[in-house]
Amino acid sequence: MKVICDRGALLESLNLVGGVVAARTPKPALQCVKITAAEAQLTLAGTDTEVALRLTSPRVDVQEPGEALVPAEKLRQIVSESQDPTLTIETEGDVTHVVAADSKFKVFGQPVGDFPPIPEIKGEADFEVPAGELHRIIAMTLFATARENSRYAINGVLIERDSNKLTVVATDGHRLAMAKGSCKAKKGEARNAIVPSKALNLLLRLFSDAEQVVMVQIAENQIHFSTEAAVLTSNLVEGNFPPYKDVIPKDGDKKATLATDVFISGVRRAALLTNEESKGVRMAFGKSGLVLSSRAPEMGEAEVRVELADYSGDELEIGFNPGYLLDALKVVDANDVLLEMKAANKPGVLRSGSNFLYVVMPVNLQ
Repeated sequence: MKVICDRGALLESLNLVGGVVAARTPKPALQCVKITAAEAQLTLAGTDTEVALRLTSPRVDVQEPGEALVPAEKLRQIVSESQDPTLTIETEGDVTHVVAADSKFKVFGQPVGDFPPIPEIKGEADFEVPAGELHRIIAMTLFATARENSRYAINGVLIERDSNKLTVVATDGHRLAMAKGSCKAKKGEARNAIVPSKALNLLLRLFSDAEQVVMVQIAENQIHFSTEAAVLTSNLVEGNFPPYKDVIPKDGDKKATLATDVFISGVRRAALLTNEESKGVRMAFGKSGLVLSSRAPEMGEAEVRVELADYSGDELEIGFNPGYLLDALKVVDANDVLLEMKAANKPGVLRSGSNFLYVVMPVNLQ
């Protein structure tokens, strides 16, 4: 194999493929990126056997077609440190040579046959969706996924497709985020899948063109996200996702409307005097506005007054984890949010329009 590559395009692809390559594994081939040169294009592929990514770039001059299996991180470092606009990559068996104007590297790789096969897409996609819409609903929910939990199903994000409507839900047991979007269904039956957070974190770095159409196919135990230049495949999380509709409160009779940026500022300031022992912020809602307060032993106390655009219901004092509130407020793209509450020991519901909902459990304040 011998190819002349655009260094910038190659580095971008290596940074993305590196997101799926296994960092620690007894199998050396899983620490490698598979490079395939054929038909005036270069394809890079990586996998950890759970998630796989394949990227194709036409910005290459293929002088000799072929394949190579090269340590992903070492190749990325070499390409990153180079100053030349183009690089020549040439292979001899399992050895890869990377040549620039003033440098050359000889990198020992692995036999191409040791690389596990990457699943191929078979049949028609279930639906297609603009990349910008897919990014929006994933970003508005992914943060609420459980990091470590024995209930394995909530380590992933639920994606539901019913007709031309998409619903994405994530929860860690203390909070729940739900975002809705639209798609173009290619098949009639409703489908759903629980997708690992690793795959979706990578997806947020892919498909940079918001208008680009992403094809999505849900198989028995896998999901595929694909465009002409990229295919992201992931195994699905096993198990049943919690019945999320049952935990969304519907009886919140105390409703506060706040400017998003004002609310963010108030919560951030009140959170300055909290610590691990007293990580809650007290919120006193009333007709006169909102007062946020916090205190931490040996640190001090804070009190912040925030104006409410509107409030209905009786006065209420309730405590929330400020980090949980800020996580949701940071992904809201509207000027105002609505916070619905019932009592100090009942969860609150944060809404932004009709397409975003966030349920957050209160904290007990002494």
